[in-house]
Amino acid sequence: QVDLVESGGGWVQAGGSLRLSCAASVEIFALYVMGWYRQAPGKQRELVARITDGGITNYADSVKGRFTISRDHAAHTVYLQMDSLKPEDTALYYCNAEHLKSRTQSWGQGTQVTVSS
Repeated sequence: QVDLVESGGGWVQAGGSLRLSCAASVEIFALYVMGWYRQAPGKQRELVARITDGGITNYADSVKGRFTISRDHAAHTVYLQMDSLKPEDTALYYCNAEHLKSRTQSWGQGTQVTVSS
């Protein structure tokens, strides 16, 4: 089990930007695929973006071109830069760590992002 601590959520007007951070307490950060998921009220949790240790990324179609995921190997931290935010991006955003071999998943406590129109 990995301890994940998220920060950076908040309130922003449509068109604005926010940057989420997630610090992972692991010995070997490279063994984990890191990701961000989100869950809006009344909806299922969905993938936003994921990144491997080698920097391979994948994004939900709804955020392509607006969000950027990155990771800092030295700081054991993954980031989600969110630009051109829309009201439909409003959700609780969760950090996720998936172990490469065991596929065990760990989740952060979630950070709220609210985008007003």
